[in-house]
Amino acid sequence: MDNKREQNPSPVPKKTIPPYMKAVSGSLGGVVEACCLQPIDVIKTRLQLDTTGTYRGIIHCGGTVARTEGVRALWKGLTPFATHLTLKYTLRMGSNAVFQSAFKDSKTGKISNQGRLMAGFGAGVLEALAIVTPFEVVKIRLQQQRGLSPELLKYKGPIHCARMIIREEGLFGLWAGAAPTVMRNGTNQAAMFTAKNAFDVLLWKKHEGDGKVLQPWQSMISGFLAGTAGPVCTGPFDVVKTRLMAQSRGGGELKYKGMVHAIRTIYAEEGLLALWKGLLPRLMRIPPGQAIMWAVADQVTGFYERRYLRNAPL
Repeated sequence: MDNKREQNPSPVPKKTIPPYMKAVSGSLGGVVEACCLQPIDVIKTRLQLDTTGTYRGIIHCGGTVARTEGVRALWKGLTPFATHLTLKYTLRMGSNAVFQSAFKDSKTGKISNQGRLMAGFGAGVLEALAIVTPFEVVKIRLQQQRGLSPELLKYKGPIHCARMIIREEGLFGLWAGAAPTVMRNGTNQAAMFTAKNAFDVLLWKKHEGDGKVLQPWQSMISGFLAGTAGPVCTGPFDVVKTRLMAQSRGGGELKYKGMVHAIRTIYAEEGLLALWKGLLPRLMRIPPGQAIMWAVADQVTGFYERRYLRNAPL
């Protein structure tokens, strides 16, 4: 009977990584990513906010910031950025695992590509509303300030910045640019989770729960490839998000009234390509960021698989 049971296992797999482990793996990956890639994020933000041609490109922008404001300026906004990434990846990885469980076929325990897309989109929308928007508003307000002398800066730090925004613009000032952020993150995560799984299977024959742990370089390749398509597709949403978050409601009439109005205004004043401003630094940041995050996350979940799932009874 035992042999027969081993030869005819239940079609529903019992060996799955719990959502809380996915959340932990994402949080650790977020910390490492933030520390490595913050300068590129600062450059991206400065390029997207540059309407007068002050910066001639990525290298010129980075060099100008370092020369005129000091090298430390390239890590402006690191505290909210690192906190934001840690919380974002915790919520993203955990909620995606929960959504995937909900979309799995009840008979086979498998999830379709459509289910992966829906789970990823749901995770992206949730993180955009709960974490990404308020943290990025604070980060962008800090990054757009020029200079290092505290007495000359309007915002003295992330907490002071958040308080000032709430006092001058109301609580919802922290959710400026929420609509394009939802569209950007939802689309990005739908594509990213689906692509990451596809590349793991295609390149390394890795299936979740099979006990196989990818080498860090393998995870980095899959993560890098999975993180490439999103920035190209969602560039306009990211530019509009940055412009909406950067403008202060305490300074009189707003230039951009909303997502659609911002797209039309940028197109009319600066041309079509302006909607993809900062694309190259995004491509320099997001795919490498995903590579770093997945290298860490896969090692954490891989440890769990080796320790608790590989020899777990079916």
